[in-house]
Parts: sequence; C-alpha cells; structure tokens
Amino acid sequence: MPNTKFSSLTPTMFLQTFVIELMQAFEQVSKDGRESLIERIGHSAGRFFEEAYREQYGKKEPLDRESYADLIIGLKNKIGGNFSLASSDQQRVRVVNTRCPFGKGVKNFPELCRMTSSVFGGIAARNFGYAKVEIKQCIALQGTGCDVCVYTHPEAAQDHEGIEYHRPPFFPEGKQEISALQARIEERMHQIWYQMGSWQSAKKRRKRPLIVAQSPAMQKVLQAIETISPTPVTVLLEGETGVGKELVARAIHAMSTRCNHPFVAVNCGAIPESLIESALFGHERGAFTGAVEVHQGFFERAEGGTLFLDEVDSLSPAAQTRLLRVLQESELERVGGQRTLAVDVRIITATNCNLENLVRTGQFRKDLYYRINVVGLVIPPLRERPEDLPPLIQLILDRLNKKYNKQVDTVSMAVMAKLRGYDWPGNVRELENVLERSLLFTQGYELATIDLKEAATESFPRHWKEIKKQAVAQAERGFIEQALRRFQGDIKEVAASMELTSRAVYMKLREYELDPRRYRTLVKPKSVPALESEKPNNGQVVGQSPSASRG
Repeated sequence: MPNTKFSSLTPTMFLQTFVIELMQAFEQVSKDGRESLIERIGHSAGRFFEEAYREQYGKKEPLDRESYADLIIGLKNKIGGNFSLASSDQQRVRVVNTRCPFGKGVKNFPELCRMTSSVFGGIAARNFGYAKVEIKQCIALQGTGCDVCVYTHPEAAQDHEGIEYHRPPFFPEGKQEISALQARIEERMHQIWYQMGSWQSAKKRRKRPLIVAQSPAMQKVLQAIETISPTPVTVLLEGETGVGKELVARAIHAMSTRCNHPFVAVNCGAIPESLIESALFGHERGAFTGAVEVHQGFFERAEGGTLFLDEVDSLSPAAQTRLLRVLQESELERVGGQRTLAVDVRIITATNCNLENLVRTGQFRKDLYYRINVVGLVIPPLRERPEDLPPLIQLILDRLNKKYNKQVDTVSMAVMAKLRGYDWPGNVRELENVLERSLLFTQGYELATIDLKEAATESFPRHWKEIKKQAVAQAERGFIEQALRRFQGDIKEVAASMELTSRAVYMKLREYELDPRRYRTLVKPKSVPALESEKPNNGQVVGQSPSASRG
C-alpha cells in the first residue's frame, strides 16, 4: 500500500500489511512447503472461527452444507465483504462476491486470496472429511468479482485446480514426533556446545550446532539418529562433500550415553600417510627420529567418548590394519610401543566415496569395511532436500550477520529463484561460501544479487522426462518474458497472445516468479517487433535468472 497516507492508517490496513508480507515470505518456500503452510493456517484459523460460530448457534454435530455455507458467508461479510451463496449440493459449495474485504490493496498481491480462502477449506475438511478450494475468479486478478468453489468430494474435485485439505489432525503423529525429536537432538547438542565453550577461548568456540530437517529425507536421518545413538554400534556416514556428515556425527554423540565424554573429529585425508598411524594411535619416545616424548593419539584422547574419522577411505593399508584390531579387540599399541592399551571409544566413520568399489579394487580392506559399516547412514545432498534450502539460508545469514556486523535479513525473490535453480555440487558448504561472498558486498537489509557460476556448473537432467520438462518450461518462460515486454505488462494482451485466460497467465507468472509490474515502467516503442526478434533488456525481472532469459 505505497500510496497510503500515515494519517489514514486503520487497524485493518495495519493487519493487512502483515498478512501481505507473510504471503511474500511464503513465495520463498517451495511449492509443496507453501501449500502445506497454507493448509496448516487454514485449519488453525478455521477452527477458531468455527468454534465461535458453534457457540453462538449451539451447534455440536458436524455442520451440514447449509450451515457451512452460512458460516463462511457470514465470516466474510463480517469483515467487510459482500458474499452470497451461488449454489450448493452434496459435492460442492460455491460462493461469490462483488467487494473484497481487503480493498484495493489486494491487487498488489493475489496470493492473499489463497490465504483467506484456506479458512474455507479448513472448516470444510473438518466437517466433511475432504475439501479442495478452487478460486475460479477473484478481484485481486482483475476480476469483476470473486468466485470460489469448495469441493467436498475428491471425485468432483479431480479435474479442478486448488489446494486440498484433509480431516485433522493436519500434522500426522509422525510429524509431531519428528519435531519433538529434532528439538531433543538440538538441545543435547547445545548443552555439549556450551560445555565446550566453558574451556575454549572465545576466538576458538565453535558455531552453535543446528540441524535443519524440513525435508522428508533429513527427517529420516533424524529418526535414524534417535535409533542408533543409544547403542555402541559403529556407524558409516556416506554422502557428498559438504552435506554435514560431521554435524550428524556430533548429533549421534550428543544423543548417546557418551555425551559427557570427548567428541574427537579427525580428517584422515588431511594427515600425511607417514604420520597417520602416529596421529591415530600415538607413539612412544624414540619410536622414530624426532619422537622425543610419548604422544597420545586421537584414540586415547577420545577415551570414553566418540572418535569421528572423516575421509576414512584415505587411510593407508597399515593404518587400516591397526584400525581393524581396535574395532575387534578394543585395544591398541602405540607406534614403537611394546605395551597393549585398552581403549573404550565409539567409532563413527565417514566418506564421500563408494567404499564398495574401493573394496572390489583392493584399495580398502573388506573385513574393515564390514566392521565400520554395521550401520550405514546416507546423508542426502542439498539438491534432494529443497524444503531445507530457505531455513538453511536464513540460518546462514543470521550467523554471517553476527560475524560481519551486518543486518541482511533476507534474500530477494530473484536471488531465491537462482538459489533454488542451482544444483549445489558443494552442498551446504558451498551455500555458506556463496552467501558469505555475496553478503560482504551487500548494502542494506536485502541480499539482491548473488554470484553463481551457472554456465559452468549447470546441472544435467537425469531422465528424458526431466529434459523435456526443462525445455518446455524454459521456452514457455522465455515467451512470457517477451510477451510481457511487448505488451508493457498487460496481462490481458499476454493471455490473448498465448490463447489462455488471464488467470492461467497469473498462475504461470507465480510459477516462474515473474512480476508484470516491472514491465509496465517501460516506454512503449513506436513499432512493435516480432517476438522472435526481441532481445532481453537490461532490467532484470523479479525471479529471472540468466539461464532463463536465454530461453
């Protein structure tokens, strides 16, 4: 509401601004995550309004369709709408209006309609078991009025677009357990982190550990952590570089009975082959030139706790033999030593290689592989957990703001679109580096530009269907961008050129995160060239990536 005068602000306008900003934030969440959040809000808000309606009219049984229609129409009209019942039967309830309760401001953000209509879906699902809300027409998308149809039967809703709602509880018991599990793991990790901080200098204190697990893939990892942590079993963590294998290892340690003892992390690949045995198992005085005193290795330092061996595939054959004995006998000898030492250490190993292939080629001992792989846990790459990207970005920004004394609160929609479209071969570590580099040059509260070398690292689709889907989407987006430039952001003209409805075009604009208002500021040329001959202008569209503009 940029043209609103401060003196004319009202409580309704104040609240409306918050809702619109919330919906803009939703746009940075994946499509599945966004619809899940909308469904959740629909159930929560709808329950409140339904209870108020039931109390006033003394209704205790599930609502029939007449009462349901009376409720949603009364609700809208109470806040300033002009709704009425258009039709109702056993499969659907259709309501229409001629005035939006939110006024002209709703045209600035059409997604607001989906938020408010989610209340319709939440109430219907609670009383009828199922609902799908289809917004056939709305004032926010330049319609003369709003036309909303709530389908209460899956078969009737089958060929219609909209968000589905199901009978509560909205969050299945399993999801509630995942949330509680994540809280328990983080609490234990935080306790250990604070204990570390009591003896570490301020400069060397580690970052407060957090696990982001919005995606189903990472939620399975959390469940596995809970299962294996209380046991003494050895664990092999597999995953690409930068996925957070050490963080998972720390979580296993934090949730185990060894949590009050040391957690020692060793990168085996960073230790020279000639020193790896001494580093892990220690050495006696005089064991070799330069060994002037007794040295305790990582195994002894981790006594009673957990030893995390990252890049275990880089161990030398001799080190592999010594490690196998420790796993089998729980004892070791220092290099150059004659005395056997008992050790009580839990072993967690990690690799970004395929150890089975190394076993086949004789580069890794088969018996050691079976010893360290009693339980194998695969950490998914970032490209397979898109739901985790927005919270990871926010978490990293918060840390970088403290590190560099910045106040970059969020990323722009265009940047979020780029981040979503990138394949992240370096996973979370690469994401941290990219955000840190970009934040350093950001002035203000929003990260509006980001450097991704997309041409060199562009991901290749893994299946033919993906190739076709990408090609069609790229061509469609390119055509829409050219049409927006040609028709100065006029959606009706764009729709006519594509032989689609205006509503369908608006849906595609949301899908490709294009803002037609950016094109309305252009000066219309005297002669309109053919779409094929147009070239992208220098004004970047919200959500547009360089690769997309080449489409």
